[in-house]
Amino acid sequence: MDKYDLIIIGAGSAGLPAAVYAARFRLKTIVIGDLIGGTITKTHVVENWPGIVEISGLDLASKLEEHVRANDVEILPEKVIDVTKSSNGFSVKTNSKEFFAKTVLFATGTTRKKLGVPGEKEFENKGVSYCAVCDAALFRNKVVAVVGGSDSAAKEALLLAEYAKKVYLIHRRDKIRPEPINGERVKNNLKIELLLNLNVKEIFGEKLVKGVRFVEGGELLLDGVFIEIGAIPNSGLAEKLGVKITAGKEIMIDKDSRTNVPGIYAAGDIADRHFKQAITGAAEGVIAAFSAYEYINKSV
Repeated sequence: MDKYDLIIIGAGSAGLPAAVYAARFRLKTIVIGDLIGGTITKTHVVENWPGIVEISGLDLASKLEEHVRANDVEILPEKVIDVTKSSNGFSVKTNSKEFFAKTVLFATGTTRKKLGVPGEKEFENKGVSYCAVCDAALFRNKVVAVVGGSDSAAKEALLLAEYAKKVYLIHRRDKIRPEPINGERVKNNLKIELLLNLNVKEIFGEKLVKGVRFVEGGELLLDGVFIEIGAIPNSGLAEKLGVKITAGKEIMIDKDSRTNVPGIYAAGDIADRHFKQAITGAAEGVIAAFSAYEYINKSV
């Protein structure tokens, strides 16, 4: 069994910066994640990473990966299926291998929520999408809708407006809640129309999506439906270890990214922080690496 000081589960904008610092602390480290770069790879444009005015999510992820590899840290593109605790550390299993570590950082992020309405599953990849970066170009000169009212939903609508002839932003409340700068962009974009106080009850079509029907009555004809209604934290493996989580399934951490289980840390979207950004996740990951370094050296 390969042995490490630190295993980082998750290869996104929290896990990769943590790996850079772990290497600088001379911790033997491996990053294991089934999506190298994490969900930021599905972000069209990043404008709030300090020192870089504008960069695509894919390019930023590539730079983070390059930085990790430059520090001779291995990145394994696999999914972790189990983590167990032993008397002197933790066993981490993938489908192909088992590893041992003195410490573990959960940077496992989240999984997109589904609407859970009739037609959603049937028309996935047939007009229903969860990623505008992936699929926007398929809807050039089409009519589409984004379901959701968050900053992510606003950014999805703005990206889609670069391709589609019309974009509806459907939200169940009386106002959307993006960052102010993105709210202004939505308001000023003539292609985007807000449809508020509406709940989608069905996505309908034949071979492809044809539209949505609302709980409140009526329907809207569409070529595509992009769902952006939040995400569920991937905290199941940590919870099984006895790590405390919130009612919303986020891992509880202190100011040093430590959990209640010694040797276990968390960072990024998985952690119980109100303000979640790539840069804040990176900071939490870096702090976690330092905490792991201190923990290991106190244990020696």
